[in-house]
Amino acid sequence: MKVVQMKLLSKPYRWLLFKTTSNEMDRMLTLSMGFSIALVMARIAYTGKLTFLSLIWNLFLAWLPYMVSTWLQKRQLVYTNPLKFVLVAVVWLLFIPNSFYIMTDLFHLGEYNNVPNWFDLAMIISFAWDGLLLGVLSVRQMEKMMQQFLPGIRELFFIYPIMWLNALGMYIGRYPRFNSWDIVTNPIGLATYLLKMICHPIQYKYAWGMIACFSVFMTLVYLTIKRISKAIH
Repeated sequence: MKVVQMKLLSKPYRWLLFKTTSNEMDRMLTLSMGFSIALVMARIAYTGKLTFLSLIWNLFLAWLPYMVSTWLQKRQLVYTNPLKFVLVAVVWLLFIPNSFYIMTDLFHLGEYNNVPNWFDLAMIISFAWDGLLLGVLSVRQMEKMMQQFLPGIRELFFIYPIMWLNALGMYIGRYPRFNSWDIVTNPIGLATYLLKMICHPIQYKYAWGMIACFSVFMTLVYLTIKRISKAIH
């Protein structure tokens, strides 16, 4: 009788374990992003002002490349349609800097004093964490697919150029205020600014310094999280 009861009780636990392991990461991402959005909503309700509402839009933009890489992974276009895979991967490349860009919203800390600084700190860090997770997971998905598309490619030959482009996107998004859409809506203005940076590196030394610093930092973050994941498993 006890054995039968144990078997009956074990079914829901087996189902729960299956549900937990199959999509656990997506559920944790949803929970984390929901918490971040709730903090913004609480701030708006408390102050009556729409300050930091833009963080939710930035989070949506950070989520897009993760959705693109997840879609690519499920469709397995690497095998079925390599040309389509390359085209969609280019679109992904244009949007992936948005995932890491949210870290620069920490620059806003201390600009507003209508709530305690600790609250704004927790809120902005939570969004930065969401963006960092979405970016790292998305890059990891693309790395796996690129290893199938280009067998033998070394880890850093893929990761560092991606993180360098992310750092470049963070800079041009934070300071000259360009965004992913400008590649279509304002290509001349974007290209002109990038040419100025290349032709006058001394004049833009702080820009190149930021790009170098964040590209190395994000590469280290990615590699560290990847190694931790392997160590745990």
